[in-house]
Amino acid sequence: MAKLYLKSHEWAEIDGNVAAIGISDYAAKELGDVVYVELPEIGAEVTAGDELLELESVKAASPVFSPVSGKVIEVNGELEDAPEKLSTAADTTFICKIELSAAPEGLLTEEEYRKTLA
Repeated sequence: MAKLYLKSHEWAEIDGNVAAIGISDYAAKELGDVVYVELPEIGAEVTAGDELLELESVKAASPVFSPVSGKVIEVNGELEDAPEKLSTAADTTFICKIELSAAPEGLLTEEEYRKTLA
């Protein structure tokens, strides 16, 4: 499965009607050491482009925006005890999973996303 990206450095990996959501390695490097993840509530309805949660790093607190619209159906509970996983393995660590309520729009392919970083 290919990841799709927002310009704000979040990714969505879509499998059927469920999207795993995370942050890019670039975002993780910019944040520095992540020390706290405010996970969204299971059952919360989210809209693409809206703030989904907040990450706190040694540098600052940063919002994470939802790349898709739908309902939060799972959160990565490991991040409560080990938020640093987002610092060391951002591209493979999901934060939450969202059941899609609409087809994703306006997301970038990995190649398109990488061009925004240049």
